[in-house]
Amino acid sequence: MSCCITRAFKNGKSVRIPGDLAYERADIDLEIERVEDEIRIRPARRSLARVLAKFARFSSDFMAEGRGDQEQADRDSIFMRR
Repeated sequence: MSCCITRAFKNGKSVRIPGDLAYERADIDLEIERVEDEIRIRPARRSLARVLAKFARFSSDFMAEGRGDQEQADRDSIFMRR
């Protein structure tokens, strides 16, 4: 767990946090919660409802005949490329 003491820097309505506490990726949604005197920031939990909505878009006969014959890649050669 990382911790530091700093002053909040306001930029308009935004408050910045120190860079060494920021997430490496900037393209993730964050969930911010205030609990008494704490502000908690964490990656947003993905709703299962969104996943189920995506599955609902598939037709009822999607893959009704299975995957068919597909050649499988040699897994050992895939791992050896790294």
